[in-house]
Amino acid sequence: MRLLVTGATGQLGSELARKLTGLGHEVFAPDPDDLDLLDPVRVAATIREQRWDWVINCAAYTAVDKAESAAEQAFVINRDCPGEMARSVAGYGGRMLQVSTDFIFSGDQRCPYTETDIPKPLGVYGRSKLEGEQVVLEMLPDATVLRTAWVYGVYGHNFVKTMLRVAAEGRPLRVVNDQMGTPTWTADIVMAIVALVEQQAGGTYHFTAAGQASWYGFASAILEDAARIGFPVNTDAVVPILTSEYPTPARRPAYSVLDTRKIEPLLPSPPPEWRDSLNNMLKELATCADCL
Repeated sequence: MRLLVTGATGQLGSELARKLTGLGHEVFAPDPDDLDLLDPVRVAATIREQRWDWVINCAAYTAVDKAESAAEQAFVINRDCPGEMARSVAGYGGRMLQVSTDFIFSGDQRCPYTETDIPKPLGVYGRSKLEGEQVVLEMLPDATVLRTAWVYGVYGHNFVKTMLRVAAEGRPLRVVNDQMGTPTWTADIVMAIVALVEQQAGGTYHFTAAGQASWYGFASAILEDAARIGFPVNTDAVVPILTSEYPTPARRPAYSVLDTRKIEPLLPSPPPEWRDSLNNMLKELATCADCL
């Protein structure tokens, strides 16, 4: 198949492009300069011209706090551009997968969110991603929406790498302990995306690793596993704090665990436990000299 992967310089898009190429697909994975998501009209024209079998949109404005003061840019990238992509794909009968986020939910409930639970985003980032989902499905009813959460990977910037850098420098770590979610490795998300594309699955799905943790629990696991693997960990401890002790411009959902039962029959294997995937990611990161 001929596939467009947007966001190919990011942590998810880069890993997905490599995987799909390795599977023998013809993959176009442009740099941001080659496909400017702040120009939805031009992006749409490129898609109409190239007529890819699948457009997989991994690109997003993900600066959650900055989005509060840059709402216009966030909505162009997260809503307007996906909408124009979907319109173009619908015009020639192609397929599209839109990657979305747990941030479309408020975090008010205490059981995993299903695909049919009512979204209630708390900030600009979540609203822009939710409206992106909605416009994609309006323009292309058989599109695929894949929501995931707490993403980290060997490539790009993420929480795991931040914790490793701070720990190596010996700086103290104070991490929020009253927000719960599921850390999810990009390699596992790529597995889910490949399964959905190969089976031509449409509709909305949730995918994360199995289990749940707080950011504090996640950080503690990172340092414990990293020290065992051989990363320099020069900080004594991770200190748990409340969200109120670390104010940010954007509110975060206190609970954003996603229910993955709908997608599981389509996967080649069940979602792995998040701690197992973290350990595997750290082992891979340790072999990549330029990734940290």
